[in-house]
Amino acid sequence: MSFENSFAAARAFALVLFLALPGFLASSAPGFALTATATVRDANSIQLGDVTYRLDGVDAPELDQVCIDDHADPWTCGIEARDQLAKLIGKRAVRCDDVGPEKSFGKRHRAICTAEGDKASLNEQLVKLGFAIAREPIKANVKPAAAEAKTASSGIWKGCFVAPQEFRTGKKDGALLGAACRPDRDKEIRAVLFPDELTMPPSCGIKGKLAVRARVTGNIGIYHLRGCPSYPATTKPDRWFCSEDDAQAAGFRKAYNCRRPK
Repeated sequence: MSFENSFAAARAFALVLFLALPGFLASSAPGFALTATATVRDANSIQLGDVTYRLDGVDAPELDQVCIDDHADPWTCGIEARDQLAKLIGKRAVRCDDVGPEKSFGKRHRAICTAEGDKASLNEQLVKLGFAIAREPIKANVKPAAAEAKTASSGIWKGCFVAPQEFRTGKKDGALLGAACRPDRDKEIRAVLFPDELTMPPSCGIKGKLAVRARVTGNIGIYHLRGCPSYPATTKPDRWFCSEDDAQAAGFRKAYNCRRPK
C-alpha cells in the first residue's frame, strides 16, 4: 500500500472514530437516556442492557435487610421491595434518564426511570408505596410521595426499620423508623433488625464482612466467593450479595486470597 493510500485510510478511520465518540461518551454522561427491557437487580437498581442505574432520590431496603411488620414479626422487606418494583414494571420497557454519577455506589449512575405508558416515575411510585425512602441527592420528585407514605404508614412504614444506609454500614444504634417502633422494646427490636445470623436471600451466596482494614483501599468491607479459602471461615456475614458487581457497588472489595473457581 502506498503512503498516500495508507494516509487516506488512517484519516478515514480517525473520522469514523471521531463521529462515534460523542455517542459513546453520551452513554455514561448525565442527560443520556436509555430505553430497554428492564431487569430489577433490587429495589434500588435497574439494569437496562449492560448498564445498571440507581434510582435517583430512592433508598430502598437491601435484599438481605430485615424489617418488622405491624404485627411485630420480622419480614424480608428488601425482597418484598424488589418484587414491588418488578410488579410496577411488569413486562414493559423502561426509559432511564441519567442524572449523574452515584458516588456511593461504584461506577453506577443515578437515573429517573419510567415504565412505558406511565406518567409518574418508578422512583416516585416506589416511594409512594412505602417501599423506599427519599435519599439525597434528589432530582426526582419523590419528597411529596415520601411524606405521603410516612403519613399513611404504607409499606415498610407500617412496621419498624432502620434506614437502608444504616443497615449497609452496620450502624446498629441508628434511628428506628416506622409506626410500630416501640421505645420500650428498643433492644429487642434492634436484635431483630441486626440478627447475629443474617439469612441468605435466594441465589445470593456471596458473603460480605464489614472490616476496618478494608478502608485502606477506600472500601467498607470484604466479600468472599464460594470456593475461596476464606469463604467457610466467614461464619457470620454482615451482608449477602447476589453478584460481585453488587458487592463492589456496595463498597466491598474481594478477599485477597479469593479467586473465582474454574
